[in-house]
Amino acid sequence: MNKSLLATEQISEAHRDLETRSTPQVVQALIDDQLHAVEAVQRAAPQIVRAVERAAERMLEGGRLIYVGAGTSGRLGQLDASELPPTFSWPPERALACIAGGPEALWRAVEGAEDDFEAGRRDVLALHPTPSDVIIGIAASGTTPYPLGAFAAAKEAGALTIGIANNPETPIVQLSEVGIVLDTGPEVISGSTRLKAGTAQKIALNTFSSTLMVRLGKVYGNLMVDVQATNAKLLARAVRLTVAATGATEAEARAALERCGYRVKTAIVMLEKNLSAEAAQALLEKVDGNVRRALGG
Repeated sequence: MNKSLLATEQISEAHRDLETRSTPQVVQALIDDQLHAVEAVQRAAPQIVRAVERAAERMLEGGRLIYVGAGTSGRLGQLDASELPPTFSWPPERALACIAGGPEALWRAVEGAEDDFEAGRRDVLALHPTPSDVIIGIAASGTTPYPLGAFAAAKEAGALTIGIANNPETPIVQLSEVGIVLDTGPEVISGSTRLKAGTAQKIALNTFSSTLMVRLGKVYGNLMVDVQATNAKLLARAVRLTVAATGATEAEARAALERCGYRVKTAIVMLEKNLSAEAAQALLEKVDGNVRRALGG
């Protein structure tokens, strides 16, 4: 595919005089353009729904989420993967990320890495993918060889492939089982897809993974009850969440949390059903950690 034809590589005619504008005008132009990122994700909502539903099936089988990308796309994939364990107590070994050029590329560009199809295939094969896994390839252009190589490895293993791209009818979309098109068009600074293309990817990834965690019982109502309370801020949040879920006093919530190792789900079941920490945890395990089912709701 001719990259010069890609919308993300086109020059925005509305911003040809960008460097002659005042600082407030440049700031406003960049902010205003970000609104198109939200609109692009809104249009892709049905595709995101399908991705969540297909991925949930694999996760219930014990599968992993494996994010793959280059440059900004790869960094955003790494970010989404790294935030699932502390936010939802998702096992870190089930949220992995491959970035073209390896870990160094997280903070420094590795020239030519994104063009290495075989590296993408090799990096995913090194994770020993299975049919229960989900490979999420991310590329603004939709043509990047590295995630396409990852898709080749995924198909060999029978893993589900989800492609996220900012240009329609591109290989990342066409060669995935579920394609998500975030059609953001030209950037204010031509070709700089860390701008609204990257913003749209971040929104889509947030939406995809958060919805997936909701479907997997990682929240109760809209409360983040699987949070890992690993610092003072999160310990205080665990108390607030327990109070919100049960109507208990702060002292009661804190006491329950202390008895169960600050596991919010366990504390909720303890308080609502007047159980010991051990009995509450055993009940949760019987219903795959789903608080509503544990409470008989």
